[in-house]
Amino acid sequence: MYEVKDKKVVLEHGSINKGIIAVASGKGGVGKSTVTVNLATALAELGYKVGIIDADVRGFSVPRILGVKDKPKAVSENEIIPPEVKGIKTISMGSFVGENEPVIWRAPLLGGALEQFFKDVRWGELDYMLLDLPPGTGDMPLNIMQKVPHSEILVVTTPQITATKVAGRIGAMAEKMDLQVLGVIENMAYYQCTECGNKDYIFGENGGETLADFMGTELLGQLPLISEVRRRSDTGKPIVFDEPEAEISKEFIKIAKRLAEREGGFDEKIEPLKLNMNAK
Repeated sequence: MYEVKDKKVVLEHGSINKGIIAVASGKGGVGKSTVTVNLATALAELGYKVGIIDADVRGFSVPRILGVKDKPKAVSENEIIPPEVKGIKTISMGSFVGENEPVIWRAPLLGGALEQFFKDVRWGELDYMLLDLPPGTGDMPLNIMQKVPHSEILVVTTPQITATKVAGRIGAMAEKMDLQVLGVIENMAYYQCTECGNKDYIFGENGGETLADFMGTELLGQLPLISEVRRRSDTGKPIVFDEPEAEISKEFIKIAKRLAEREGGFDEKIEPLKLNMNAK
């Protein structure tokens, strides 16, 4: 699907220079895709070249959140020009089927779609590729981690115990596959009253920090529950682009800076893992 040369991931139609960030969650509904898109826009605001693969093939939502209007353009049977929004290139099953159409495919076909997203898309030279993973630790996230062993895992959770406990399984899976966990982002950490400034911890408090400690990683940021972020996600206007001075935009940019401070590049010795799925 790709190879590594001179610490760069070399694709059929491009390269990735600094990192592949796989954004994961233990369960759906924690805002993983919203975090993925806004983190991508924050990295772009910092001057990095960014691509997004919407790897949640059945539950795609990146096109709506990012505000993708254009369709991919086929140059040939093996080369596709992806849509771009403010310089961010993205590909999604949502680029090929209607938003309300179900994707009734079995895992092998879904894995083939992911492979095409890597091989056939004209990505050009990127600094970062973000993968919006399906939630959980089932066949699809496992398949993606096997196919993209140079990715590093970023875990999104809410503070709620039921969310953090399930998200902890992502860390266990990453450990078994020798994948690096970049850290934890706690989404919907609190609601802050716009009138009095009081913080209400609707889903509990410090769940992200507890999860980060359990996984032996760091808490990268705590994002408040803000209706404006939801509204902008629904209308395809990521808040980092439209309101870079908003407090939550600054939090996304702070997280992006922390990720960008890490040493970039890829280990040429790492090869795709092969697991015996029939092992008892």
